[in-house]
Parts: sequence; structure tokens; C-alpha cells
Amino acid sequence: MALRLLPFRQYNEQDVVNMFALTDGEALDDTTQDSEGSNGVFVSVKDGNFNQEVVSYGVNSYLGNEAYPHVGAGMYPSNPLEVEAASSGEVPLGLTLNQTAKADENGEKLLYNTTKKEELQAVLPGQTVPIATKGIFTLSAAATGGNALAIGGGFEAQDNGKIGGVAAGSALSLGTVIGTGSRAPQGGNLEQFEGGYVIVKLG
Repeated sequence: MALRLLPFRQYNEQDVVNMFALTDGEALDDTTQDSEGSNGVFVSVKDGNFNQEVVSYGVNSYLGNEAYPHVGAGMYPSNPLEVEAASSGEVPLGLTLNQTAKADENGEKLLYNTTKKEELQAVLPGQTVPIATKGIFTLSAAATGGNALAIGGGFEAQDNGKIGGVAAGSALSLGTVIGTGSRAPQGGNLEQFEGGYVIVKLG
């Protein structure tokens, strides 16, 4: 599932950047996947050229087959300012609060179901994705990689937008690890967020 960011979080909307879309090619095909298009992914700016048009239009296969008579030009709008999943050694802008996905768990395009899109905490390919730059966040084990995360220690960016442990005083440290834990099924009920998690203070 594409939700690396778990429900418990504390942040101020003034610390959220609503300016960039996830780069083309990193969007999830559907919300059952976990990759760079997930939420809870640490991202860096790829294209910050503000001399561009506010919205760009182009041909996009996401709109479907246009090889029919009288269809005309199917122009898909997108935000030209882009971020991409951070890599090891980078200092990212922040982490994504929504997933970027083309379809839901049934393969139905989210383009045609805005209510379902909101329920899945998703944005469409090319749409602006909110990016938190400061706050307290709970991340699933899928969001971690590299060195182990230690309580009281720091954390840094790893490849594919993940985080790993680093010394608290490191120049690459993005914040502090303030807790770890795990979730398991209770009373015979399934646990959507089963597995380990870490709580970090970003910024």
C-alpha cells in the first residue's frame, strides 16, 4: 500500500509547501503499490524554474485512447514545477503528505472519481502534492532504509525518498528520531498498518 505516512502527525499548515508536482514517471499505477509516488516520501526539487507557465498542457496517455474521429486534441494539464524522490546525500525539501496515483486498488482511474481520490489521500499525476517541511510524523517501516534509526539520534535521506539513521550532529541530519514501535492485529481483527514504525521530528 502507498501510505508510508501513518495517521499520527503534528504539523502547521504554514510549514506545508503547495508549489510542486511529483515528476513524471514516479506516479503510482495504482494505490496498492509502494514506490516514489507514495506519501511519506522525502523529496528534492527537480525543476524550480518560475519563468515557466503556471500550467503546462500536453498529450498524456493517462487520458486514454484518442485515436477516434471527432475527439480533437486531448490536452492534459500539469504543474511544470517538479520534485522527485530524494537520494542519499541530499537535503530534501520535505516529505509528501499525499500519494500521487493514477488508479485506485481496483484499477479504476482516479481522474473520474474525485471523492475516492480524496479518501485515498491522493493527487493525480501532474497535480500539486503538499510537502511538509517541519513537524512530527509517524512513518512505516517501508519509509526506512540504510542505517538503523535510533531513538534520540538523527536521520538522513536515503535513496528512493527513504530515511536512515545518522549521528544527531551530522550536517545531513534532517531532524530527530523520537520514538519507535510496532503494530499488530488485536482481537482477531486485521491491522491496516501492521509492522514497525518510527516517529520523527522533522526540522
